[in-house]
This record gives sequence, C-alpha cells and structure tokens, in this order.
Amino acid sequence: PDLALLTDGLRAEREQGITIDVAYRYFATPQRSFILADTPGHVQYTRNMVTGASTAELALILVDARNGVVEQTRRHAAISALLGIRHVAVVVNKMDLVEFDEAVFDTIRTEFTDYARAHGVEDVVAIPISALDGDNVVTPSTRTPWYQGPTLLEHLEAVPVGSDPARQPLRFPVQYVIRPQDPEHHDYRGYAGRVAAGTVNVGDRVVVLPGGGSTRVVGIDTHDGPLLWAQAGQSVSIRLADDIDISRGDLIAAAGDPPEVLRSLAATVTVVADAPLAPRQRLLLRTGTRTVRAIVEGITSRLDVDSLERQSAPERLMLNDIGEVRLRLAEPVAVDGYDRIRATGSFLLIDDQTGATVAAGLVRPGN
Repeated sequence: PDLALLTDGLRAEREQGITIDVAYRYFATPQRSFILADTPGHVQYTRNMVTGASTAELALILVDARNGVVEQTRRHAAISALLGIRHVAVVVNKMDLVEFDEAVFDTIRTEFTDYARAHGVEDVVAIPISALDGDNVVTPSTRTPWYQGPTLLEHLEAVPVGSDPARQPLRFPVQYVIRPQDPEHHDYRGYAGRVAAGTVNVGDRVVVLPGGGSTRVVGIDTHDGPLLWAQAGQSVSIRLADDIDISRGDLIAAAGDPPEVLRSLAATVTVVADAPLAPRQRLLLRTGTRTVRAIVEGITSRLDVDSLERQSAPERLMLNDIGEVRLRLAEPVAVDGYDRIRATGSFLLIDDQTGATVAAGLVRPGN
C-alpha cells in the first residue's frame, strides 16, 4: 500500500500530490497515545498549518535530503516557533537517495538547528530516515552506523510534552450557571465549565474576572459525584462560598495569580477569511467563553512568510497573512500572554454580521 496516502484524505490531495487541509490520525504505542496533525506546506494554505500547529506539543518538519532546507522548511519552523511549540524534530527523509551520506545530513541538521534557535526554539532534534524502507523510523538502521541518536518513534515516546497542571494557575471559563428549578435543590448554584489550566481544590481562594469579586471554592461536582480537586481538561461544576454576579463568559481564576484584565490588546493574528482585515474594522472577539465587540485600531506589521521579514504598517492583512495588530475592546476581558497559557492567551475574531471566523489570534506578552 502507498502509505503516503494515509493522511491525504481529499481527492484533490491525491490528484495533485499535495496536502491541502489538516488531517488528524490517531495511533498508540505501549508508552503513549498520539494525535498526528498532517498540515500543508504550501504558502496558500498557511491558515491550515496554523490550525494544526496551534494545539501541537511537537513539530515534525520533513526535509527531503536531496533538496535540503528550503523556504517551506524555514516557514514551518518560524510558524512553529510563533505558536509556541517548544520541541521541533527535523526529519531528514529519503536518505537512501543520497546514499546515506553523513555529510548531507550534517549540513541539513546544522542549517536547520541554527535557524530554529534564532527563532527561539531550543529543543531541536535531527533524525535521518528512509520512510520507504523504514530506516530509523521504528528500529535503528544498519545503513546509518554514524548516527547514534534515537529512532523517530523512540523520540516521539520520550520527548517531554504537556505542562504540569500543578505548576499553572487556575483558569476556569464559565460556560453555564446551574440553578435547578426543583424545590429539593433550589439553593444549589453551580458554575459549569472545563478547567482550562491549572488545578482547583475545595477551599481554594479564587477571583472572578473581569468583575474582580473574590471568594472561596466550597464544592466541585461532576455527574459521577463530588470531587475534592480537579485539573486541566476536566469538566466540572464549581460551587462558591459567596453569591457573586457570575454568568457565562466570566473567568474563575487563582486569587494569587490572576490574568490581566484588559480593554486593549496587542496580538499576533492569522487571517483565515477571504475578506481582508483592515484598520477600523469592527468585529467580535471570542476568548474562552466570553465574546465582546472589538475594533482594529491598527496593523503594526505583516510577516512575509517567504522572506520571513516584517513589513511595517501595512494597509491590510489578506488571507493567510500573519501580522501584529492592536485591538480595542468594548468590554474588558481576562487574558494571559499566549506564551504563558495557551487557553487564555488565544482568541478568534468573528464577523458580527455573518458569524464567520475572520482571524485567529495570540495575545502578545507585556500588553
């Protein structure tokens, strides 16, 4: 079978021999479960690359050993760094077509590592493979005696991923306020949602933003019964000691380490709509469960994904463009820098007339 077609699910992808959309595939080993997001390399599908990379822990960047580091390689490395992917592996494929030449591999490894580290990526691993014959994919290859590093699968199983919820402050976007109507539970008031970051324990002091009210957690409930604590990824209902005006869109956060509450944002955005993004444009901004009206105050710069240089003060951002913008909001929002907490550092810009997504954004640190 042609395994190259495993992630090319669209007929157009198979006909043209390119990746167009993001394809998700699932597999597992005795050590870990994996979600593979196969993303396009072509510049006209940059928005799809951003979509796949936005939730990734590790980027595998394939390089043809015959061609070396090309513009597409550099673009993927830059976008991976921009989206905060901490671990990057450059997988040098088709080593069989260059006679498993160590010098070819060393040249690619050095050039790519220098480029990635210049963009702030410190953990870079290079692996020589031949996907056709499986060299260094699952088992070590006898044709690369000069390579003593891990196979691709060994690296996937060993690379550190995720963040320890105990090391992050609580972030809990409220999705729904639970107030049962039956007389038996008429005093119950719970705030339902999914823990986006950190942990929450019964007895913790929390603050409710953007209002700013402070209180204490007195209960954590689930469909299966009460809990003493919950962590990122769990959907729960939180009960609080005090009656505070809380509704969908509010954020329950750690009292000792809350996010910023802002009405103006400096952000990096990727345009995903056919219509351009322009100064003075009015949109909706959605972060977590909160949606507010916003206006584009200005476009600071645009990243040229070919040369990777920044163009200052462009008139507008077009489809697939990546740029820096300043947004003014009609109401305050509680956010973190994307480099600190992804869940509360990302947002969508939405057309308020059609409901279509116009751009995806990352909150820049130091707003």
